[in-house]
Amino acid sequence: MTLLTHDPAVLVLEDGTRHIGRAYGARGTSLGEVVFATGMTGYQETLTDPSYAGQIVLQTAPHIGNTGMNGEDPESRRIWVAGYIVRDPSRVVSNWRADESLDDALISDGVVGISGIDTRAITRHIRSAGSMRGGIFSGADAALDAQEQLSIVQAAPVMSGQNLSAEVSVGAVEVTPAVGERVGNLAVLDLGVKQATILNLAERGFEVHVLPQDVTIEQVRAIDPVAVFYSNGPGDPAASGDHVALLRAVLDDGLPFFGICFGNQLLGRALGLGTYKLPFGHRGINQPVLDKQTGRVEITAHNHGFAVDAPLEGSFDSPNGYGRVEVSHIGLNDRVVEGLRALDIPAFSVQYHPEAAAGPHDANYLFDRFRDMVIANLQTRTENTNNA
Repeated sequence: MTLLTHDPAVLVLEDGTRHIGRAYGARGTSLGEVVFATGMTGYQETLTDPSYAGQIVLQTAPHIGNTGMNGEDPESRRIWVAGYIVRDPSRVVSNWRADESLDDALISDGVVGISGIDTRAITRHIRSAGSMRGGIFSGADAALDAQEQLSIVQAAPVMSGQNLSAEVSVGAVEVTPAVGERVGNLAVLDLGVKQATILNLAERGFEVHVLPQDVTIEQVRAIDPVAVFYSNGPGDPAASGDHVALLRAVLDDGLPFFGICFGNQLLGRALGLGTYKLPFGHRGINQPVLDKQTGRVEITAHNHGFAVDAPLEGSFDSPNGYGRVEVSHIGLNDRVVEGLRALDIPAFSVQYHPEAAAGPHDANYLFDRFRDMVIANLQTRTENTNNA
């Protein structure tokens, strides 16, 4: 087995920090923004979440890989992380659902990883210094001169300013039929959508049309949608001007809108708000969020490195003319905006993942809230037509 080999590997951060370990997964060099994910479970869902494109993910949980990988739980068509950092990879797979080991899956998708290093020390360093570029050099590449490795890392692009949507989006429309009582066609802009999101929307009666990220407003209108949904995804929202313009056209059409994660940031921009990069982001399945409407605290799943800049208390006018807006959800760890709600148009969004594969499910009600908003909008449109 590859886990029994002792090929060298080194993690190099852009500030010159180095950690020596063992090769894990594919051999070679991987470059990306080094971030940490705090989930104790669900590494398969993390690895296959397109939002992690361009990032080297460090798992803070020390023991990874014991349940292997299976064909039922992936959130997309492949592993998206740029690289993978674990402390103690499992030597054996101990789950009846497993189809292959995590190590073999990383090799199959060409993901370079490193194991056997002090992940706690790296996490503490990132929490202090902020997320930064890094590189994993394994196998023969581990023997490169240390200064050469550092130069390679420092020449890599930073996450700010990157538009990665085209890398993760579908190339053609994909349709998932509605389950149960049909509400109508739903246009989902695929900026890195997870499969669990598609299934949750279909289970609410939407015929889900997953659209490529470069569609036009005319193509959206062509499917006669009852609403529009923007998915999660990687990259800097400030670099997604076309998606913001499309969303403004959607809002101008009066279509109900729901966005999650990246979609929340893009709604903020469409409303006229700014976004900014967080020091080390929120990634994991244990983030506490306050729903201001109910007063309930939810434990939620996150994966974002950017956030919306908006006043946390009271309502305010949309700078772009869409009426009153309020921050609907607040992160309790650092008071970051975790949701937006338009008060005069049918639109809302959250910064986290209500589909929450692999958990928790505190926020799953948001899909029901979206369905209720769409049905109410349809009823209003019907009444207005009848009264015309």
